[in-house]
Parts: sequence; structure tokens; C-alpha cells
Amino acid sequence: MKEMKLLDDLISAVQGKDAVAEDVRVGASWTGVKGRYGGVCKTYGIPVPHGNYTKDLGKLNEKSTLELAEYARSWNFVEASIGVAALNSMVKVKGKTGVNAIDIVLETCENKKVTMVGKFPRIPEIKARAKELWVLEMNPCLLNVKKGIINAAAAEYMIPDSDIVIVTGSTLINKTMERVLELCRMANAYTIVMGPSTTMSDVLFDYGADMLAGVEIARPDALLNTISQSGGMINSRVCGDELVFRVMEV
Repeated sequence: MKEMKLLDDLISAVQGKDAVAEDVRVGASWTGVKGRYGGVCKTYGIPVPHGNYTKDLGKLNEKSTLELAEYARSWNFVEASIGVAALNSMVKVKGKTGVNAIDIVLETCENKKVTMVGKFPRIPEIKARAKELWVLEMNPCLLNVKKGIINAAAAEYMIPDSDIVIVTGSTLINKTMERVLELCRMANAYTIVMGPSTTMSDVLFDYGADMLAGVEIARPDALLNTISQSGGMINSRVCGDELVFRVMEV
């Protein structure tokens, strides 16, 4: 099997930041891990086929966050979601607050070709300013060719012709991030990795990202409780002071 170099480098970068996984929550939409810090990411792989159980379920809080981070390599995407959340729980998040990455896109996308890898909010605003906007999605329920939302398999065709690429941080879970960033670098596109799943690590800059827009978990216990009781999106309206949105640039 092909080496997972990006995951290797991200996990290597948090060596020494290991901690006991005090709490692990797998919600319908989001997964959270509390270790040294708090970490979250999108929950992939639900609904789970019968029998495809998470490895060592019920005993995950007996493991370290570094042990759980290895789950990010799994092709069971629920396990991989736990792994990425555990990885994120070992990263001390830094960067500016009070900055909305989508606002930056709106400021810079005039007459530019924009590709979103993953569906984000405010698409009509971007579409009104950009020369061209395509949204690449793996969720078949969201596809709508007339609205420019097409299958993620089109990445090899759309990204090389793009000026700006917005990449969901959850591509680390499904193992497509490394290739997507490679395509972005080949295109010399301005690349933003964005969303609560984003691993706020300088390592992603080495792979071609220009901006990281993610979250710092200010109150891990409260956020994990929210994850357990909500099937919806993580945002400031739902989570309040449980998280802080942060932006890092090269």
C-alpha cells in the first residue's frame, strides 16, 4: 500500500505532545477527543455497516492520544475520524482570531477561478464575484451539476485550472488531502485548508497550503458534551465560547 507521508509527518510533528485520551465522543456529525487539548473533526463513515465496529470500542479512553492518532490511517472512516480528532487534540492551536477565511476569499476571488473541495457556506456570494466556481463533493446527496456541485473525482480536472482552492480539513480523514494539495501546488493556486477538522499544523504549509482556518477548543468538556447531544454543524451559534476560530498563514 502507498505510504501515507502526510499523516506520517503530521503525527511525527506531535511527538512529545501525547496525553491520556480522557474522553472520546463519536457523534452523528462530529467526533471529539480530549487529551492535552481538545480536538474535533467531521464524523465520516456513518451509517456504519453492521459488524464494522470501531477497534477497541469502549476502551478508547484507556489509550493515549498518540495511539488513537494512528487510527487516522484506517479505511474504516469512523476510526479515521477518531484518529484525526486525536491528532488535533495534540496540536497547540495558534493564529489570528476575528478573521473569517470566507471573507478573504470574497475579497480576492473577483474574476478568479475558484474550486471548493467540500461544500462550504456562502457559495452564492462567491459565485457572484468569481469568474468560475466549482464545488467538489463526495456526498452523492449534495451533487447538483446545474449549481456547479460535482463529484470529487473531478479534482484532477478542475484544480489544475484554479486560481483559488478551498479544501475541507476532513479530506485528511478520507486520505485525499495529500493528492489535493499536490494538485494545488502544481496549479500554483492560493490554497486554504478550512473547517473545524483542519489540523492547525505548520506541516500543511510544507505540503502547499497557504492558509489554515480552523478552531481552538477553549472548553473541551463542554464541546464534547455538545457533540454528544447534537446531530448538526459545529459553529459559533451552537457552541458559543466552547471554541475559537483561528487563521494561520504562511
